[in-house]
Amino acid sequence: MKIFGFYVGTVYAKHASQSYKETVLHAHNVYSQQQRIRSITPCSLSYDPSSWATNCESNQANFDPNLICEFCGEQFTSNIRLDEHKQRECIEITQPCLLVEYGCLCSVRRIDLRDHYLSDVHQKVLISVVQRLSVKLAHDPSERGSTMDVDIAPNIAGSLSTTTTTSETLSTSMQEVYEVINTLASRKEGLHMDTLRVSNESVRLQSSVESLTQELASLKLSVQEQGAFLDGIKPNQEILQQEVASLKQKVDDAQYVSYDGTLIWKITSFQEKMRNAESERQTSIYSPPFYSSPSGYKMRVCLYLNGDGDACRTHMSLFFVLMRGSNDVVLKFPFNYRVTFCLYDQTPQQRHIIDSFRPDIKSNSFQRPRSEMNIASGIPKFFPLTMIQQDGNSYVRDDTMFIKVMVDFGDMPQALLPYALSLNPGLPIRIQQLLVRKEEEERRNQQQTEPPRTSTATDSVTTNM
Repeated sequence: MKIFGFYVGTVYAKHASQSYKETVLHAHNVYSQQQRIRSITPCSLSYDPSSWATNCESNQANFDPNLICEFCGEQFTSNIRLDEHKQRECIEITQPCLLVEYGCLCSVRRIDLRDHYLSDVHQKVLISVVQRLSVKLAHDPSERGSTMDVDIAPNIAGSLSTTTTTSETLSTSMQEVYEVINTLASRKEGLHMDTLRVSNESVRLQSSVESLTQELASLKLSVQEQGAFLDGIKPNQEILQQEVASLKQKVDDAQYVSYDGTLIWKITSFQEKMRNAESERQTSIYSPPFYSSPSGYKMRVCLYLNGDGDACRTHMSLFFVLMRGSNDVVLKFPFNYRVTFCLYDQTPQQRHIIDSFRPDIKSNSFQRPRSEMNIASGIPKFFPLTMIQQDGNSYVRDDTMFIKVMVDFGDMPQALLPYALSLNPGLPIRIQQLLVRKEEEERRNQQQTEPPRTSTATDSVTTNM
């Protein structure tokens, strides 16, 4: 808004009420009325032919088709039109601010005047003028009209002298303007306090932003360090997992390790292992190692659940594996002891599947191991898959299967193998060996005295009990 031909900044407009705006608008209209009064000049209705001729000659002298405005470059045909253009229309021409005599020394293009009036420089000068006027009016109310005439609108005095009615109207308008100035001055302090508060809040927010920026940078650095640390320990974690798996396997193996040449291998999760074998994800599984004695041969068994070689998809294949041991240097090779496999029937019928073989001493599988394990050798067609895949078969119960491996270091007669394998596995080995020897003696005695008859493990155990 304008007061006396210049703008009051938006900082005041935001806090002004509607009535306040109307008062300021009225003051602007009064000032405009004053300017119109000053522009009134006496009118002459007389006609003078000589003056008309003089004007024609003057107009002809002023005609020039090549006149160009040096500010905007627009072309004109007369000096009069060019002057009018410069005074009212040219937007590129520069002119001083209306408050130049009060300290606003800026000269700006006409098109930029409105923006200049709203600038901080112009607003500060305007506030200074309002403050000076407020101070003068507060000290000497009787000089309101003269003070405003001198400081703000010196040409108003001439207009006031033209007529008494106009003077009274202007006096009333000046009183209204004075009230507006008082309102602006009273609100200045409040606006100043608001400015300080906003400034302090801005400083506080800026400090908070800087603090948060530092914390964010620190957090990013911490995340990067943690990421680098995790990337560094990831390979170690994989190694540790492998070592833990190896230790777990060793612990599991230790539960089944034996030092008497026999092994009872418990195979759990049979169906899952069978599916892995059929899909060839894992075609073979290995038993825990076992020993012939604490310082003897180290051995294990390899099972192909879906068969191997010619027996693939028709039979389970079971092989014996000779492993490298810590005492091989003092042991005798080639290994030539008979190996017997037994697939347990887990029902009271005890229809165990038994098969055995004697090593081929010319095969590399039974020479002294030079690597971790020798090539497996055994019985490719140990048990038909059609029987093991039957629902409710007696060899797989609770998804578990048991296989017993026995290495015969005493040349047990072939006929005694079923009896030896049918003994209670829970009995100590020395008791089982004692029962086998007794059974062997009884059979020898019976062969000498009477025709041989078939003896069962039940009879032998019952006799010893």
